[in-house]
Amino acid sequence: MKGLFKPKPRTPIDIVRQTRDLLIYFDSSTESRDSKKEEKQMNELCKNIRELKSILYGNSESEPVTEACAQLTQEFFKEDTLRLLINCIPKLNLEARKDATQVVANLQRQPVQSKLIASDYLEKNMDLMDILIVGYENTDMALHYGAMLRECIRHQIVAKYVLNSPHMKNFFDYIQLPNFDIAADAAATFKELMTRHKSTVADFLSKNYEWFFADYNSKLLESSNYITRRLAVKLLGDMLLDRSNSAVMTRYESSKSIQIEAFHVFKLFAANQNKPADIISIFVANKSKMLRLLDEFKIEKEDEQFEADKAQVMEEIAALEVGESASVPYQVSISMTVAYMTGFSYVGRFQSIISQSASAYYWNVGDFTGTKEDHKISTLFSGII
Repeated sequence: MKGLFKPKPRTPIDIVRQTRDLLIYFDSSTESRDSKKEEKQMNELCKNIRELKSILYGNSESEPVTEACAQLTQEFFKEDTLRLLINCIPKLNLEARKDATQVVANLQRQPVQSKLIASDYLEKNMDLMDILIVGYENTDMALHYGAMLRECIRHQIVAKYVLNSPHMKNFFDYIQLPNFDIAADAAATFKELMTRHKSTVADFLSKNYEWFFADYNSKLLESSNYITRRLAVKLLGDMLLDRSNSAVMTRYESSKSIQIEAFHVFKLFAANQNKPADIISIFVANKSKMLRLLDEFKIEKEDEQFEADKAQVMEEIAALEVGESASVPYQVSISMTVAYMTGFSYVGRFQSIISQSASAYYWNVGDFTGTKEDHKISTLFSGII
């Protein structure tokens, strides 16, 4: 007789609805609750979230079914299930948090009748992004909220909101948090923000150039953490070399501070007493142009150290002559020049300078004598990192 009364299998819609009811229960006041009942309800909630994950991702026995995923997605975004889930995640155990994070991430990519309905829902509930961003300040929740945030900004409308939100400035601090895992997660989210949606990023950078690059240069490129500097330089290159950001790149390269940092790299390059013959040839062939450039190169504030460095560099260049050791053709490639520069043994300050100026592709050096490759000397800083 038992076999006649087997429970009817729950549909994806049933599971979402029951999950929503349980989330409402835990999102409400916790006063005067029966602890045993609450524990039972929590176990049921965790089980439901695990089942949602199984439907969306499949399991060891079966692949996800397209129709079931579509039903689940449609029901999930029909009401405020996502908001309830985000609010209740701190109350879940670690495994349930991981499952919930994966559920939210997957739902951002689930089409319903060829449409990503998650984007429509988020457009009407953008304040959820504020919760996720601030989540980086919570050690227990940072990685879960960060993973959700990265998936949400796959939607251009969401990325635009985050870029223009007051919280955007906080990423420069999150990337430097002492907890390495959280800092790395924040850096991954920041990179996604600044590279995924080209036109949106270009518009953001053009409108927020001053404060964005002021913070980027001072907090990331000049960070005391070498890894942060390296990642910042790589991302800066990715941003500036994108065609959609060509106007921003031109503006950034013309910055006086970038030219000064490029000079500091050039200073080390020119002052080395053991320059190979190929390098000496380039300097000698372009001596007059370099000296004229250096003579005209000024900074806004008086700086005795800068002037002393510049004078020393000019003296070194002026004294160079092509000797017998320089009889080989000076068809030196940019890769040779870079390899030569990175051979310096300056570890501390040199690494900092390189990090700050590797994306400064021009130092207004103009046309130089030599082969076609030699004409790229003005870009010799671009391939260091």
